[in-house]
Amino acid sequence: MNDYPWKELLVEKNVNYVMEEDGELVIIEKVPARVNPETGEQLLSSNTLQRLREMIKDRKQPTRVITTPIYEFPA
Repeated sequence: MNDYPWKELLVEKNVNYVMEEDGELVIIEKVPARVNPETGEQLLSSNTLQRLREMIKDRKQPTRVITTPIYEFPA
């Protein structure tokens, strides 16, 4: 029996995957994921995660490059 008072709904969507590698932000667009529309939680398959690791490791020519401001949260 399910002890949760809600049904978890996940929808297939393409998302942006953002991570920091060697002090640089890396953004990979159009990554397939299952997303909870209520919470925004993103679930990526192990195959997708493996492909992301390979892409970041290979560091091929990016599709485009952006400049973005970085702010520090005040103490």
